[in-house]
Amino acid sequence: MSEIEKNLQEDADYSAGSIQVLEGLEAVRKRPAMYIGDTGVRGLHHLVYEVIDNSIDEALAGYCTRIDLVIHEDGSLTVTDDGRGIPTDYHEKEKKSALEVVMTVLHAGGKFDKGSYKVSGGLHGVGVSCVCALSSEMTATVMREGKLFRQKYERGKPVTGVEVIGKTDTSGTIINFKPDPAIFQTTVFNCEILSTRLRELAFLNKGILLTITDERELVENGNGGKIRREEFKSEEGLKEFVEYLDGNRERLIERPIHIVYDKTEIPVEIALQYNNSFSENVHSYVNNINTIEGGTHLAGFKRGLTRTLKKYADDSGATAKLKFDINGDDFREGLTAIISVKVAEPQFEGQTKTKLGNTDVMGAVDVAVSTMLSNYLEENPKDAKSIVQKVILAATARHAARKARELVQRKTVLSGSGLPGKLADCSDRDPEKCELFLVEGDSAGGTAKQGRDRRFQAILPLRGKILNVEKAMEHRIYESEEIKNIFTALGVSIGTEEDSKALNTSGLRYHKIICMTDADVDGSHIDTLIMTFFFRYMQDLIKGGYLYIAMPPLYLVKKGKNERYCWTEEEREAAVKEFGMGKDASVTVQRYKGLGEMNAEQLWSTTMNPETRTVKQVTIDSAAEADRIFSMLMGDEVPPRREFIEAHAKYARIDA
Repeated sequence: MSEIEKNLQEDADYSAGSIQVLEGLEAVRKRPAMYIGDTGVRGLHHLVYEVIDNSIDEALAGYCTRIDLVIHEDGSLTVTDDGRGIPTDYHEKEKKSALEVVMTVLHAGGKFDKGSYKVSGGLHGVGVSCVCALSSEMTATVMREGKLFRQKYERGKPVTGVEVIGKTDTSGTIINFKPDPAIFQTTVFNCEILSTRLRELAFLNKGILLTITDERELVENGNGGKIRREEFKSEEGLKEFVEYLDGNRERLIERPIHIVYDKTEIPVEIALQYNNSFSENVHSYVNNINTIEGGTHLAGFKRGLTRTLKKYADDSGATAKLKFDINGDDFREGLTAIISVKVAEPQFEGQTKTKLGNTDVMGAVDVAVSTMLSNYLEENPKDAKSIVQKVILAATARHAARKARELVQRKTVLSGSGLPGKLADCSDRDPEKCELFLVEGDSAGGTAKQGRDRRFQAILPLRGKILNVEKAMEHRIYESEEIKNIFTALGVSIGTEEDSKALNTSGLRYHKIICMTDADVDGSHIDTLIMTFFFRYMQDLIKGGYLYIAMPPLYLVKKGKNERYCWTEEEREAAVKEFGMGKDASVTVQRYKGLGEMNAEQLWSTTMNPETRTVKQVTIDSAAEADRIFSMLMGDEVPPRREFIEAHAKYARIDA
């Protein structure tokens, strides 16, 4: 058959019967990433958020005061609330129970009825039904109207009817589900990730009690151990949130400035605090959803803050002697702020809801900040003076930083390609195929250069520990040789006329940036320094999924001709036990103290070869919590860092 005849045959076969129609939850199972972002760790925990958000919506409507989350030993998870309970009566249009409709039909729920919820995060209506579709099994138990109702599902389909299984004198909903291993790369819930979200929700919804219990983990106590359990409840809401985030920084004002403005149809609540750091930490929420890409509410906050503070500074004469202008960035340096708005019909960009688009929200937030902040500054002249002095200091530092940045970029242009001399670049020029290894030390860098695949892998050795940007003024960063090398190797730059801290990634040369350091304490410290730098100055690269951490092995276990690399103590013990069963030769264990102890072939096969290596992608689950952690780990305050090490170090012991 000729090529033309083949094409004609294929055209004939392509008919109406070739068009596949995915009905209901089949579409969710076929394309889960369209609904929950991905099928990795982030998507797995997004299932939990969807269920919790329904309970939070009940709380926002005034019907729920407590939400309990339990991670069970069998890998399932239960969310219980004391709200009204999902309706179970007959749904005329769908010809089935309302409970079954909510659990198994896309775009169904009380959120579309303005009489049921004034505000809600899940307006797309795909929340709990998506969870049902992506769970191998799920049980919904409803306490309502004096009865206990229950229905079970498997992979989005009901396997029982809605049954009355008892009586009750309370109300609420209990959702138990087990993620489907056929869908997710991992089905193991991370208690820390979930605790962070519950703590965040407690701050955003003052007065509501949220608990998490991990039945998989025993915590040592005097009685030999207890199940891990945490409670979160906030009486002051956003004020406590800001104080929590700023717990590791020196404050400029005694208490956060609290703005509550409900004179428009869009209630606005903001808490803000100035500190002695050099970073801006502003986090925005709409109906409890963390809008990590900002939007109109963030734009309104920036506009109102800049205009109000500038007017106060000018009127007080504090800026009269300045020889350069103050811009918006200067008013936000050393600022920690939480913006929370409640919008009846929020317009988000995409299902992930990371950027708010409602134009009327900008004006509402602008008016709230302008009105309330003006009053605060007039009534608190001492705090106002401290803030203005901080702003002027920031402007002076920014002016110096701009000169340092321009000097770096000028040298780049004058030197041709501008690439660092230490960079061993790859031959491919397609950023999507290329990866850059940031390697600890010249020795390991030399080995990596020998072991790499020169087509797509570039090597940039770093000398020692890079500058701790958490404690450095901006101009110092551009004077650091190692950081300048990272900027120029990546092909990115910082600063535009509109935003002095905006990251320009149009020239990004690699879509994988891999930190490759020794598997010891110093290596972990360098990883943390690099992650701090990226979080503070190149956060867009983390959000884009470009930053990774390499995982070199800790041990090589050998017996005769048999050998096995091990990344954990458990793997080492298992290998020693397995190899030690015979008696023909003794088992030897080599502990790698550094990358330099491996030859080029070993480094390639264990740590650099995409076919056999393990790399961890750096992601941001909560920007607010990440900000707090980096401030605690890399800031000036020692006691919080000591407590963190004592709580999390697996083998460390700190003597008094």
